[in-house]
Amino acid sequence: MEEREVSFPPAHTAEHLLNQTMIRLFGCERSYNAHVERKKSKMSFHLSRKPTRQEEKEIERRMNELIEADLPVTFEYVRRDSLPEGIDAGRLPDDAGDDIRLVRIGDYDVCPCIGKHVRSTGQIGRFEMLGTNWDEMERSFRVRFKIISAY
Repeated sequence: MEEREVSFPPAHTAEHLLNQTMIRLFGCERSYNAHVERKKSKMSFHLSRKPTRQEEKEIERRMNELIEADLPVTFEYVRRDSLPEGIDAGRLPDDAGDDIRLVRIGDYDVCPCIGKHVRSTGQIGRFEMLGTNWDEMERSFRVRFKIISAY
């Protein structure tokens, strides 16, 4: 399985951290829409309610705490029919094959991914939240952020 070309591995690795942070803070699913790039990124989540300003600051605080923890980023291959509990195979493309690469960030997050990543979270740099948007009709929360990195 070949790695997918991703424009900026620090931001892509931060995408994994943000997904898990949102799951832990709000009990939601992984983002349903993500656009991750070097200059700025955005990710959208379905939530039951609009987060408070304090919760938004907590997202940023936790992200930088995880980055500073310098968690290892490791990979393992598992058979599609032997995915660990909690891993959603529904998002895998049909042509992903039978050997699925899992990306593990310390004991914080694990998910299937073919993208490029940094070796540890300490290489990400700093997570800076640029802003958020709440869509009441869609119950959608969008996080806009950038990664300040020397990578």
